Amino acid sequence: MTTSEWLTVESLDLDAQGVARKSDGKVVFIEGALPGEEVTCSAGKRKNNWEQGTMTALRRESAQRVRPGCPHFGLHAGACGGCKMQHLHAAAQVAVKQRVLEDQLWHLAKVKPEIVLRPIEGPAWGYRHRARLSVRHVAKKGTVLIGFHERKSRYVADMQVCPVLPAAVSALLMPLRELIGAMEQRDRLPQIELACGDVVTALVLRHLEPLSQADLARLREFATRHAVQWWLQPKGPDSVVRLDGDDRELDYALPEFGLRLPFRPTDFTQVNAAINRVLVGRALRLLDPQPAERVIDWFCGLGNFSLPLATRAGAVLGIEGSAVLVQRAGENAARNSLAQKASFLQRDLFELSADDLVALGGADRWLIDPPREGAFALAKAVAELHAQPRAGWLPPRRIVYVSCNPATLARDAGLLVHQAGYRCSHAGVVNMFAHTAHVESLAVFDLQAADLTGMRQG
Repeated sequence: MTTSEWLTVESLDLDAQGVARKSDGKVVFIEGALPGEEVTCSAGKRKNNWEQGTMTALRRESAQRVRPGCPHFGLHAGACGGCKMQHLHAAAQVAVKQRVLEDQLWHLAKVKPEIVLRPIEGPAWGYRHRARLSVRHVAKKGTVLIGFHERKSRYVADMQVCPVLPAAVSALLMPLRELIGAMEQRDRLPQIELACGDVVTALVLRHLEPLSQADLARLREFATRHAVQWWLQPKGPDSVVRLDGDDRELDYALPEFGLRLPFRPTDFTQVNAAINRVLVGRALRLLDPQPAERVIDWFCGLGNFSLPLATRAGAVLGIEGSAVLVQRAGENAARNSLAQKASFLQRDLFELSADDLVALGGADRWLIDPPREGAFALAKAVAELHAQPRAGWLPPRRIVYVSCNPATLARDAGLLVHQAGYRCSHAGVVNMFAHTAHVESLAVFDLQAADLTGMRQG
């Protein structure tokens, strides 16, 4: 059913839906609608104080509405659900994300950054160097589908191209469909994970049953013809093994710091390699480590920030929850001749206490780069030490927090600002995922002047 009332869209929500109000005051979330537009919408979910629907007619169009760059984007049945904002100009997407960040900081934490940083943005197309593509053999249609899921559906979209993937990878979608369709185990191959290094493109094939020699030969022939590297994943991510015949190393460079970081295709690395290089550079300039200082990199992963920090600071301690990642980060430090300046420890970063911080010792500066869950335990421990100081432990003078979830960043910022003696000096967005509603951001927290004075007197 379609509502007859014309609605004026006021803003976009965190899921890139237009937000409007009906004449009775009820909030309506409208897929496909943009701020400033007048639309009607279909009736979907209904609750006492809000509704959700899809745009059905457009009377006044936003000047920021653009033609989507992908033929599979849209609101129609079968549309790909990988992107949500292709109908909005790329520059306007960044502005929307900036507003989301500022709104979350203020409404959830009553924190307002003193300086709003210029957004970090880059190419809007061909940027996605990591992706998890679902695979489905549709016997009734005699075809194989490979791609993202349809919008609000468990079905795989019938994708022939994907402009957010590198062009060479997008061009592989149809040949991959042909390859999987010819394999004996085509009904037992649920996904292909993509990981692009600077030189090597790796494809990880999840298979639920052992592959026959004929299927392995098909994979080798495909790899040779298309210059890709196959990895096989029979179980969880740790089970991946490289298919023989290609011993090229998967890695990426951070040229500003003269570093190269090898990784496995199932390791966490940033989706957008170009944005990551800019992000690392800006984060380090904002943190401003000095040659005699100690820095802690929380949630250090493979050393994406730790190793650049080790080229600037006196000593860097990287901390991660996984023993495997700690080992790999140490290997990357050794590969880059930084083992004397960068060390790594395993800790449960979601169960940190004030005692743990005291035991680890103070540091002049921190870099925090947590997953979507944020760094609540860490922020809470700092707040506890601010309320009840411990002998021998001093808080970092500056914290740079890289976030992939503005809601958890706001929660942690509230603790740091209102309970731990910090001020939020800078914040800004990082458009890591163009055309999606994902908001990556960066915030800087500086210890208040009164606390710095107390540290010097102590």
